[in-house]
Amino acid sequence: MDISSHEDGFSEMQAVKRRFFALRNGIISDTLRKGGSPFKIIFGLNLPQLKEIAEYTGKDAGLAEALWTNTTTRESMLLAPMIYPEEKFTAEMAREWLEASPAAEVTDMLCHALLRRRPFASDLVYSITDDNTACPALIYGALRLMFNLLPTLDPEKARAVAVRFSDFDGDAAVKRLAMQLIDELDFLSGN
Repeated sequence: MDISSHEDGFSEMQAVKRRFFALRNGIISDTLRKGGSPFKIIFGLNLPQLKEIAEYTGKDAGLAEALWTNTTTRESMLLAPMIYPEEKFTAEMAREWLEASPAAEVTDMLCHALLRRRPFASDLVYSITDDNTACPALIYGALRLMFNLLPTLDPEKARAVAVRFSDFDGDAAVKRLAMQLIDELDFLSGN
């Protein structure tokens, strides 16, 4: 659906930004800023509000790419994977977006809203975790995506990956996520 047809005189991006502004929440915005969010502009929208905007906007690769490149705005980067047409999103793009993600929150949304639905998702996980040159952002993304794929992954292989990164020195978030993955795998196996 062309969002601009509902917002006379505004481009699709402007219409989306107007919706962000209309739904802004100063308390959430201030909390995120104080918590160290890396974004210059934070409207403080929550997930149900973003989903509502995504439903209104519809799937649109061009708008999603424009939102993704708007790296100063939290909500733009969170909405982008929600509206990108799944069938057009390639493994190469997935790796690029994971590497460019400025925050765990954005990576989590990317994995949950888009990557887990792609047929290359498990191959992407293992190609990243087998790559000794992968940056912490990519490794975090691979581990986060593993959570979304747990029912379809070989538990032994997934556990080996999690154990490998449970003592990762490059990033505390990667280490913490690997430990959570081990706990989840142990729970699912009954250990």
